[in-house]
Amino acid sequence: MARQYPIERIRDIGIIAHIDAGKTTVTERVLFYTGVSHKIGEVHYGQAIMDWMAQEKERGITITSAATTCFWTPFRFGKDQSQGKEKEVIINIIDTPGHVDFTAEVERSLRVLDGGVVVFDGVAGVEPQSETVWHQADKYKVPRICFINKLDRTGASFEKSFQSILTKLTPNVVAIQIPIGEEEKHQGVINLIEMKTLKFLGDLGQEVKEEEIPEELKDEAQKMRNKMVEKIAEQDEKLTEKFLNGEEVSQDELRTVLRKATIANTLIPVFCGSALKNKGIQPLLDAIIDYLPSPIDLPPIKGTNPQTGKEEERESKDDAPFAALAFKIATDPFVGSLTYFRVYSGTLSRGSYVLNTTTQKKERIGRILRMHANSREEVEDIYAGGIGAVVGLKETTTGDTLCDENHPIILEKITFPEPVISIKIEPKTKNDQEKMALSLRQLMMEDPTFKVKSDQETGETIISGMGELHLEILVDRMLREFNVGASIGRPR
Repeated sequence: MARQYPIERIRDIGIIAHIDAGKTTVTERVLFYTGVSHKIGEVHYGQAIMDWMAQEKERGITITSAATTCFWTPFRFGKDQSQGKEKEVIINIIDTPGHVDFTAEVERSLRVLDGGVVVFDGVAGVEPQSETVWHQADKYKVPRICFINKLDRTGASFEKSFQSILTKLTPNVVAIQIPIGEEEKHQGVINLIEMKTLKFLGDLGQEVKEEEIPEELKDEAQKMRNKMVEKIAEQDEKLTEKFLNGEEVSQDELRTVLRKATIANTLIPVFCGSALKNKGIQPLLDAIIDYLPSPIDLPPIKGTNPQTGKEEERESKDDAPFAALAFKIATDPFVGSLTYFRVYSGTLSRGSYVLNTTTQKKERIGRILRMHANSREEVEDIYAGGIGAVVGLKETTTGDTLCDENHPIILEKITFPEPVISIKIEPKTKNDQEKMALSLRQLMMEDPTFKVKSDQETGETIISGMGELHLEILVDRMLREFNVGASIGRPR
């Protein structure tokens, strides 16, 4: 099967933020506007598509990173239907948890993503976990854009949130939009590149209407646009010259230079809106396409040849030798063990054999799935830049490299933090004992920050994790998914 979308029309992005900044609500809106879902699932009613685990539905928080794929034509091309399909872009999204106990989920997702959308709460601005995920993105040099969310809430302030990013995280942010009104007066956004207002009409904000900027906001918008143009122009000698000579800088020039600067991590564009009130999501999708990199915009992935010990590169091309990184293992009640992977080069086809260079074992590729949270679609091949899952790999764990056996390479592994809290766990009955050992082994495969050891002196089984909530959820999963009765307590 030939590739449907050229590689420059692929975006692999993650949505990252502090807990409760609204990442999952943003993702739900993205799925609705791109036509993946036909109704909007709300997190607080436990209906969000991306929060599919029972524990996520009950608590209204994201626990495990969920992957999905959607398709979007930038709004300004979408208006012209003849151009529509040719400009359609495939976006692979990973929605990550915001709670500090599940920081490993963010770590492994950022390792395989090309770009990130960092969501901030319009009332709180930068919060502690926003800093953590920001530094994780810095570590992997992930280009990102910011979205200041929840501008409809009481106490929301775009200016205050923007300043908190500027002072606490990076001086390189540049506002590309400003809101029209805040709190209950929030009506839409002003796009500073086009100098137009965008209003979101219809029951669910699905109609985007472009209007002229209202008189009372023109001065403010012009002032912010001048700041934006100056900041973008600094990134390019020709534009600096134009700007200093007082010449008009065109919209296309601004977009082109801003894209380059975002990919080089020298500028970070900031957008705004309210996901819950369906405002600002379509322009955010346009921004993902306009400013975040496709796999070929980034340098080739580096790895080590296990036979020679020399460094090698793999380019993002379908005809290059195959190389992929397994970044997550999950148990699916319907298909069994799933290995999520990101293809960096070459093509993975159903029925082929690959080498796991970490364990030096060969694996046969059975079914290949494209994931939509916990539902799936079978595909024959996955090409360079793609994210998918394989069913039933026996010897592969998180961080392993899968590659063409004639061109072995080991990609950089993912490093995870050490567990910080331990409790003892014991089965309630003799029958539970065997099931408990099996379930603990399965959960350790899935979660590299979860450790199990047996205390030689007391004979107790000790489990360790990243925090109380982390362990509480793992014990809850043992009960529900594996039907293991177990009691927990403090270790002796």
